Amino acid sequence: MTAPESNVFDCALIFEGGGYRAAYTCAFANVLLEQGIYFDYVCGLSAGASNTVNYLSRDRKRVRDAFMTDGPARGLVGLRSLLRGRGYFDADALYEGALREGTLVFDWETFAANPARLRIQAFERDTGRTVRFGREDMTSDMRMIDLVRASSTLPGMMKPLEVDGRVLLDGGLGTGAGIPLCMAEDDGFDRFVFVATRPRGYRKKEPGTRDAQMFKAVAKDHPYLRNALLTRWERYNTALDHVEELAEAGKALVIYPDEMPVENSTVDPHKLAAAYDAGHEQYVRELPRLREFLFGAPDAGPQPADPDQGTGYITLG
Repeated sequence: MTAPESNVFDCALIFEGGGYRAAYTCAFANVLLEQGIYFDYVCGLSAGASNTVNYLSRDRKRVRDAFMTDGPARGLVGLRSLLRGRGYFDADALYEGALREGTLVFDWETFAANPARLRIQAFERDTGRTVRFGREDMTSDMRMIDLVRASSTLPGMMKPLEVDGRVLLDGGLGTGAGIPLCMAEDDGFDRFVFVATRPRGYRKKEPGTRDAQMFKAVAKDHPYLRNALLTRWERYNTALDHVEELAEAGKALVIYPDEMPVENSTVDPHKLAAAYDAGHEQYVRELPRLREFLFGAPDAGPQPADPDQGTGYITLG
C-alpha cells in the first residue's frame, strides 16, 4: 500500500466528545476524507477519541458505522443492554468485541502507516489525574481500542476498564472538562479547527440537588471522581470561553452544529442516521469557510478526486 500523507501541518483538528451526538459530528471526518484534507495532528476525547482514530484510519464506512445502532451495535445499547447487566452501553462488545468478532472492522494497516500524530485522554479514577495517550501507546489494534474505550467510559453507564493497573474513565472528567483543545495547546499548536457537539452559545449549568445526589451515588466512595463530576460544569464553561477567545483572535475555527438533533444517550437508529445526514449536509456547506481558514481562500487546498464527492451524499462499501 502507498503510505498515507498529510497536507495540513500547522493546525490541530479537535473533536469534542458527547456520546451519540458524534453521529452528527463524525460526518465532519468523512467530509474531510472525501475532500482529501488530511490533518497531521488530531486529538479528541470520549466519542471524540473514536472520531480521532477512525479519521486517521481513513475508512469512511468505519467513521459512520461507529455511531450507528442499526448494524453490529443492535442490542448492545440502551435498555436491552442495561437489563442484561452490561450497562447502558455494552462496552465489552462495542469496542474489543467488535474488533475481535469482525463486526466493526478497523483498518489497522492504514492507521499504523498514517504519519499523523494523535492525542486522546482519560481520567484516572483513583488519583484524579488526567492521563494522555498518543500513537506510541497504541502498539496493536486491541491496545488502541482499549485506550479509546477508556477515554469514552461514562461513569454509571459503561463498565469501567482497567488499563495498566489503573481504572480509567471518560476523558471529559479530566483537564479541559470535555474540551480537548488543551491537548493540542500542550503539544505546541496555536491554530485549531474545533468540531463542537453543542450549538453556539451552549453552556453547562451548575448541577441542582437531584443531579448532585446522582453524581455522588455514581461516584460512590471515589472522592476524585465525585469532585470531577460536581465541578465539571464550571471547568467546561471556562474551557469553552477560552476556545471562543481564540476564535475571536482568528486562531481557531469553531464549527458548531446548526442544531443537535440527538443526545449523548440516543440509540434510535433512525434518529442517528438522520443526524449523520444533517451533519454531512452542514459540513459540506462549511467547506469554503474551512478552506479559507486552512489554505487562504474558499476554493483553495486539496480537491476531491471524485467530482461527485462533497455534494451531500456518499456511497459507502
